Amino acid sequence: MEPQVLNNAEESRFEVHADGELAGFSEYHRSGDEVEFTHTEIDSRFEGRGLGGKLVRAALDSAREQGLAVLPHCPFVRGWIGKHPDYADLVPEAQRPRFGL
Repeated sequence: MEPQVLNNAEESRFEVHADGELAGFSEYHRSGDEVEFTHTEIDSRFEGRGLGGKLVRAALDSAREQGLAVLPHCPFVRGWIGKHPDYADLVPEAQRPRFGL
C-alpha cells in the first residue's frame, strides 16, 4: 500500500500514513497568507523509507497551490527546502536569510 499524506486541518498538521498506521506528521500554524511549519516527526519504526520527504513535499505543494508563503521554523522542513531549491521561492525573499536559504 502506497503511503498517503493528508492535511489534518483540525490538528493543524499534515500526516503521512503507511501500512495502515500514522507514520509521522508535520505541524503548522496558518495565519493569513502564511503557513509556519513548526515541528516534523517520523515514528522510528518508519524511518529510512523516505516518508519525511514525501510528507514535506506534499505539505509544500499544498502551500504552493494555495498561494501561501512558507516560514520553515522546523529544522527538517528548512533542511528539505535547502536540498530542493525549487521550493525556496515559497519562503519570502526577505525571510530567506533568517532561515539560511
